[in-house]
Amino acid sequence: MPSRPFLAAALAAAVLLQGCGYNALQRSDEQVKAAWAEVVDQYQRRADLIPNLVNTVKGFAAQEQQALHGVTSAGAKVGTILATPELINDPQAFTRFQQAQGELSSALSRLLVVVERYPELKSDQNFRDLQAQLVGTENRIAVARNRYNQAVQEYNVIARQFPTNLTAMLFRFREKPQFTVGNQKNIITAPRVDFGAPSPKSSK
Repeated sequence: MPSRPFLAAALAAAVLLQGCGYNALQRSDEQVKAAWAEVVDQYQRRADLIPNLVNTVKGFAAQEQQALHGVTSAGAKVGTILATPELINDPQAFTRFQQAQGELSSALSRLLVVVERYPELKSDQNFRDLQAQLVGTENRIAVARNRYNQAVQEYNVIARQFPTNLTAMLFRFREKPQFTVGNQKNIITAPRVDFGAPSPKSSK
């Protein structure tokens, strides 16, 4: 069994860590990680929709190469960035991730603008289902990003305030980056979807 001096030292260390905010930092850090995991899940959900979306559009509007290439290229760029938990501790890597996702959001918006020229594509049930899923996913991304930003804000306050800032420096709890408002606008503004009556097919 552990000796009494050892138990006393362990108890003193526990009290010290509690008093200096270590437990609060640890708990807040875990909340940030959980919020980040939800962000990644929602972005992955969107990425999974892209191949079917591109193939469906291509079936009706193969000539729209610029818009189609924009989406596939942006999607490929997103795929090169590993969204690991460690990424949120690297501001530069976080910025690259954010920019890549923003570029994909813009490319998807441009593709859906192009779709307006093709009544037959707009009336295709498969495409309409994909649109609905995309809009729902964009909304979930916005919610997940907001929750992440809130978790990071709470964590950063703890990491900056005295005396927990000393503990943060000692145990290397660094401040974490947030999604910027400018980039977030691209996500919150979900692609416009017209769920009205299908347009009549153009005469051939």
